Amino acid sequence: MKTTPFTRYHIEAGAKMAEFAGYNMPIEFTGINDEHMAVRERAGVFDVSHMGEIWIKGPKATDFLQHITSNNVAALYDGKVQYTVLPNGRGGIVDDILVYRIDAETYLLVVNAANIDKDWNHICREGDKFGLTPGKEFYNASDEIAQLAIQGPLAMRIVQKMCTEPVEELEYYTFVKTEIAGIKDAILSITGYTGSGGCEIYVANEDAPRLWDALWKAGEEYGLQNIGLGARDTLRLEMGFCLYGNDIDDTTSPIEAGLGWVTKFTEGKDFIARPLLEKQKAEGVGRKLVGFVMEERGIPRHGYELASPGGETIGHVTSGTMSPMLKNGIGMGYVATDYAKPGTEVAVVIRGRNLKARVTKAPFINK
Repeated sequence: MKTTPFTRYHIEAGAKMAEFAGYNMPIEFTGINDEHMAVRERAGVFDVSHMGEIWIKGPKATDFLQHITSNNVAALYDGKVQYTVLPNGRGGIVDDILVYRIDAETYLLVVNAANIDKDWNHICREGDKFGLTPGKEFYNASDEIAQLAIQGPLAMRIVQKMCTEPVEELEYYTFVKTEIAGIKDAILSITGYTGSGGCEIYVANEDAPRLWDALWKAGEEYGLQNIGLGARDTLRLEMGFCLYGNDIDDTTSPIEAGLGWVTKFTEGKDFIARPLLEKQKAEGVGRKLVGFVMEERGIPRHGYELASPGGETIGHVTSGTMSPMLKNGIGMGYVATDYAKPGTEVAVVIRGRNLKARVTKAPFINK
């Protein structure tokens, strides 16, 4: 099992540790609900060093990314981040990723931890068609980069104390290369997976201890807390953010998953599976990913059946939890398109009982 540069700190803090995507990761520290509310109300730090980082470089970089991603990479400018997916050519999704544009010939892809090898192999296969090669135009830096996500309404106040230039007013989905805690050329980005504000910081592994010590010193007055993967999941679910492997995967179309907004059929963008996805958008799909809120007491879980009010099976739950903010069960799942409209009554089948729920447009909470 792999470790991150921060693993020893988690163990010292008494974290409940478990394997995740091949890494020994902290699942919780003081409890999922307590950590969840710390992020909503103050600030928390997540070790997300298990995420993957892949560099794409060279004069063909933009054209290549236009081919392998669904979103319009040409719309990016230096310092801009884009959320997108890698279509697999069969109507499904290889992964959902972030694309950072450093300059016109340099991009950083941030990919899901469990998909690093799959994404790398996919990129290399497609790159061969463009005459691009690993080690030259492509470089997998996943084992060399440490990443922390500092999230919450007080997060940027904490991070600002470590920076030599103003960062508190950075726009959503932008980034800067800057000095943080004396570490030159760190990357600070504003993307987030919690809906509570904050940033991500990328540094080389050897600089991780310095970043960690400086962060806790800066965060002490603001009540900074350690946050595990358990609360990361409940936080993203309250916002209706997809989790690869649950809500999207190699069998789910971005059109079905409500990701048409990152699937751009712009002129000249001949991306993988474009004709198939374009047809789906024009003709419609048989199922859609929806959010729902329980109207009867119960906690929806991944894999539970979803039913119509009459008891007919119409889909399944992909993610679900008891919302710490709403004190109510919430979830996401695929349903037959006829039941996808917000306000529609559905049922979650929990231990043989059909418990009433209602389709709701995400996010489930106000930011």
